[in-house]
This record gives sequence, structure tokens and C-alpha cells, in this order.
Amino acid sequence: MLFLYRILINFIFLLSPIIVIYRLIRKKEDLKRFKEKFCFFSKNKIDGKLIWFHGASVGELQSIVPILEKFEKNKKIKKILVTSNTLSSSKVLEKLKLRKIIHQFFPIDTNFHSQKFLDYWKPSSAFFIDSEIWPNMFMNLKKNKIPITLLNGRITKKSFQRWKFFNNFSKRIFNSLDLCLSSSKKSKKYLLKLGAKKVKFFGNLKFTQSENEKIMISNNLKKFISSKKIWCASSTHHTEEKFCGIVHMELKKKYKNLLTIIIPRHIERTDEIRDEMVNLNLKVQTYGSNEKMKNNTDIYIVDAYGKTKTFYSLCKNVFLGGSLINHGGQNPLEAARYGCSILHGPNVNNFVEIYNFLKKNKISQKIKGQKKMTSSLKKLLIKKTNSKKTQYKLKVIGQQILDTTLKEIKI
Repeated sequence: MLFLYRILINFIFLLSPIIVIYRLIRKKEDLKRFKEKFCFFSKNKIDGKLIWFHGASVGELQSIVPILEKFEKNKKIKKILVTSNTLSSSKVLEKLKLRKIIHQFFPIDTNFHSQKFLDYWKPSSAFFIDSEIWPNMFMNLKKNKIPITLLNGRITKKSFQRWKFFNNFSKRIFNSLDLCLSSSKKSKKYLLKLGAKKVKFFGNLKFTQSENEKIMISNNLKKFISSKKIWCASSTHHTEEKFCGIVHMELKKKYKNLLTIIIPRHIERTDEIRDEMVNLNLKVQTYGSNEKMKNNTDIYIVDAYGKTKTFYSLCKNVFLGGSLINHGGQNPLEAARYGCSILHGPNVNNFVEIYNFLKKNKISQKIKGQKKMTSSLKKLLIKKTNSKKTQYKLKVIGQQILDTTLKEIKI
């Protein structure tokens, strides 16, 4: 099966120029840096101990920021290499300003490129986050005797069934992992069945918090927002913004000074979202325009990366996107840590245990349609303050998970 996988990935490599051109047109690749995916590195390797973390995109990397901050202070570690697949994740990582971190894009998983990557960077240990399983890279890490840890390992029922179909192949891949720290009890069970040896569950790393979180917002914008009735639709996907625009129109019948903040999952969709809102006869402004806020603004689109914390600190009520469509939802914990009440659609397969926890603590509620969303927000907009009790509880849980995880990790 590994032989067939290598044929398939080599075929994808042959098609990669077309794929890259398409992604460049859609502004999903960095024109100067996409070559890193073909092992033309933009950073120099330096002497000394280097450890490597890989996460697919924004959510995965944000979950390990507290770990990166701790390792930044570790004198044994000279450099921390962080790889990811998406442009948005590279932008978020830039804002951390951690001295030891080098960011590169993850290479195409051919046997040749994965070995070339390891020959160049020579990591002393490798950490893969969430569901990032790359057969050629894993095989070459094992061949080079570099220990592999799966951090916050997540295996859905669907992906488990896919891996299980290729039973011998999956056992070979998962058996190469030296340590798996799962994100849930269900994932722990799946990882063991797939052949992983040392699997432990301490809690989901997404509960952890950065010790250097900074809220930066202009006084003018803060003053303007505080004068409005506001709610935020965050990590939204196609069709969800229009849904929120219609909800805004209904709410405005009661709240004349209503402001709806939309933070799309992919900011390159800003023009498309603006056009949708204008077609609904709504007044739109964008964060990136730096224009003076107009009092008749209906929709404020945040077209910049790494700004969710800023607006969660100002909003009491947040709708989490990716949940009205068949996407599996987005991580709600960041909003919950700021004491926000959370609304979400029915499709939250990626975060079932987290949403169950939030529901049990009366932090989140599920909505299915515009009528339910509107009625729920009408009740929530009456609330005066964010929940300090929730914020404290999540902080304690996150610190326990972080401390236990750091004790387990061997570097």
C-alpha cells in the first residue's frame, strides 16, 4: 500500500504546478514562498538543537502557542521550526514574534522531498498536530531515528473507517509514532485500534491559553463599538455570511443601533461578502479600509488575520461558523475564554466533546435556522457582562492540560 501511496503522491507532484498557479490566482499561496513546498527553503539552518512542529492551518498552530512560548524559554533548544500548509497560518505565526521560531511551508509528501526536508533541517524531534498523518515523512523520520509525537491527536469516525480499510498500511504508519497525546477519549480509542502504541489523553490542547495574549484596538473603534448593540459572526464560510446578514435585518427591527461584526474564515472572500451584504441593502465597512466608522454601518467585516481575540473581548455574543454547512464547525474555546455566549449550527463534528462541555455549562446553544438565531440573539443582547466565572474555569482547565502535556513531552 505504501508503494501505491507513493505512486499517487508522485502523480500529485506532477500536477502541482497547475495546483499552485490556481492557488496563487485565488491568493491562497505566497508568491515568494510557495517554493518552500518543493524544498527550496527561504531560511537558513543554523547549528544547534532544532525541534519541529507541524500543523495544517490556523487552528492547529494556535493550539500549540502556549507550548511554543514555554520552549522559547528552554535554553537547550536553539531553534523551533514550525511548518504549516496554508497562507493564513503563516500570517498568524508572524504575529507571535517569538525569537526562536522559523516558519516554512510543509513539503509535498513524496519520498524524495520528505527526505530532502529532513536532510536540510535535521530536527531532533518532530511533533505533528491534530490529524496530520503523512506516510512518507513518517517513514523517513523513523528511518532517521527521529522521535515522532502526535499532539492533540484527532481521529474522526470517518477518517478511522478510511484508515481501517487499509489495515496493514495504517498499522505500519501509526506504529511509527513514539507517543500520541489524543484530543479526546474517542480519538484515543481510534488511535489504539489503528496501531498506535503509546496513547494518552490529558485533555484537548485547545483549552490552553497563551501567556502573551495582547488586545490591540484603536480607541476610536473601541468607543464606537461600545456605543452599539453588537454581536459577532466568526470563522464564517460561504452562505453563512448571507444567513447572518438576514438575521441582522430582523434584529434591526428591534435594535436600531445594531452592529454585526463578521470575521470570515478566509479573508480573501471579503469582496464577495461585501457584495452579498450590499445586495441586502446593508451598509458595509471593512477593518482594513481604516475609514472613520460611520454611524449607519450595519456590517463590519474584519479582513485581517489574528484579530478574533480583539473582537471577542468587545463582544458578548458570538456565532461560530463552519457549523451551518457540512464543515464540522470551528473551535469555540477562544470565544468562551473571553466569556462570550456562543451560538452554533448543527454541524460541529470536529468539536463534539468541547461543545458538550460548553452546553453543559450553559455557554453555548445550537441553532438551526434564522428564526431560532434571531430569537436567541434577542435574549442574549439583553445580557450586561461577559462571564468571569467561565473565563476562570477554562483558564484552570487549560493550565492543567498544558502542565501535564509539557511533562510528558521529551525533548
